[in-house]
Amino acid sequence: LVQELMRLVGLDPRFLSRYPHSFSGGQRQRISIARALALQPQLLICDEPVSALDVSIQAQVLNLLKDLKAELGLTYLFISHNLAVIDYIADRVAVMHRGRLVEMASRDQLFSNPAHPYTRSLLQAVPHPDLAKPLDFEAITSSGGSDPDQWPTAFQLDADSDSQWLDLGQGHRVRARTNANPGEIMQ
Repeated sequence: LVQELMRLVGLDPRFLSRYPHSFSGGQRQRISIARALALQPQLLICDEPVSALDVSIQAQVLNLLKDLKAELGLTYLFISHNLAVIDYIADRVAVMHRGRLVEMASRDQLFSNPAHPYTRSLLQAVPHPDLAKPLDFEAITSSGGSDPDQWPTAFQLDADSDSQWLDLGQGHRVRARTNANPGEIMQ
């Protein structure tokens, strides 16, 4: 089983006799993936799995994850701040602001037609997702997209306000005030 897992993640089974310090970051990440696959999961939670890797190694690991998804029928809950990674790996995207979901949609819908001001500011900070280009947090801050007080009223939620998920069609949903009008959301 262990040798098969090593092959599955693209590592030579002869590496089994090596010490951990002798592996590169990309190889260590592949070993972590193999360890997770040993349990034969249906769902893998991947929390920033490539953020500490060089761009070329990121691409290799992302390609591996995509191949494993197709080959093994896996589902990923992929957590990342890198929009290029999300654009490459995700089918559906959920955007969180301060620990709270604010928008959910298919990848294509979210990247082409974001509804929530925070999602818009994220996408404006990186207009063309690129693995080598990190998020510009200063652009997000200066646009007001990260400050709920600067959002349109429909999106301003506090501890006392009721919120709802507005269905914008085709599985695209956005969190807004209970009395928000869907027409006002997409302006």
